[in-house]
Amino acid sequence: MQDAHPKPILNASLPAQFRQIRLELAREPGHPEGDAAVAYVLIAPVDAEGRIDPALWREHREACRVARLRPDSDPRPGQLLHRQGGGWAFHYPAAANMPDETGFHFADECFVAGEYVSINEAGKMHTYRIVSVSHL
Repeated sequence: MQDAHPKPILNASLPAQFRQIRLELAREPGHPEGDAAVAYVLIAPVDAEGRIDPALWREHREACRVARLRPDSDPRPGQLLHRQGGGWAFHYPAAANMPDETGFHFADECFVAGEYVSINEAGKMHTYRIVSVSHL
């Protein structure tokens, strides 16, 4: 059974700009109320506007990660990658057959509770609501 709300990472060596960000599936066909069990938890540095900070990511890339949460499966750990050209993606090194998932315009998105972001999962775009942004 998976923990729907993982405990925050407590790491005093990371800059204060690091946040734990929880994304939950928003309303879409097949999920008229959304689905809190279909989620991601990101650990990433954000700037004053709530955008992912690429300079801090570069300095602390090993700490920038994601957990992919799905019903009836264990959380899948991955890394937050900054792609050439400014895009962001989730990479799952332990899943050889799983393609990277790409954030749609993540470089422009403000990761603030109540906002929405889109993620390309295996060629299909899904919208997620940012439900929490908390300090580590």
